[in-house]
Amino acid sequence: MFQNDKYLTRGVSQTIPGWLVILLWHLIGIMQTESKDYLQVFRLQKTGQGQRITHTQEQPPYQREMFVPCVDAVDAKLFVIDDGTHSTMLLAEEY
Repeated sequence: MFQNDKYLTRGVSQTIPGWLVILLWHLIGIMQTESKDYLQVFRLQKTGQGQRITHTQEQPPYQREMFVPCVDAVDAKLFVIDDGTHSTMLLAEEY
């Protein structure tokens, strides 16, 4: 899973900085877990110093948090859904 074509919705393209989109795809790629769920969840929080990222999945349970210093941080919840041939990154409100 997640080794296939990658797509972004219009909402992600218009609201999430490009460097952050690349980082989120990378975080999925380097997950240290026995398997990857078809649904990945990212909670993005803007802080006074940058971007807080919380990455989770339900099965098997997985959570990773990280902080990235930056000036273009955003508040958002994103889903990445993998259907076996395509992975799509979308804002929670686009689901």
